[in-house]
Amino acid sequence: MVKNSFISIISQEENKENRGSVEFQIVSFTNKIDRLSSHLKLHKKDYLSERGLLKILGKRHRLLAYLSKKTRVHYKEVKELIDQLDKTKTRVDYKEFKELIDQLEKKTR
Repeated sequence: MVKNSFISIISQEENKENRGSVEFQIVSFTNKIDRLSSHLKLHKKDYLSERGLLKILGKRHRLLAYLSKKTRVHYKEVKELIDQLDKTKTRVDYKEFKELIDQLEKKTR
């Protein structure tokens, strides 16, 4: 069986990164949310995918709350950062997200 074209292949650079980190999980959930949102625009009655999207949104919300507690950065700042990255390109990059989180953390210290 051939895989769908919606499944993105993880690049070699992301393969080397720490996949268990909170930042990487948030970025990967954001990319999945984008992919599922575009799928649901085409298939409006796909309720199982809609349920999966809601689950991923909840997971990302909890991870963002955890990240804001862990790094002393407020949730709103992290959410605005994701929105800015989302507007500039279709896919959020892990390294760029990690650098911006570190910059925000340095400002709050």
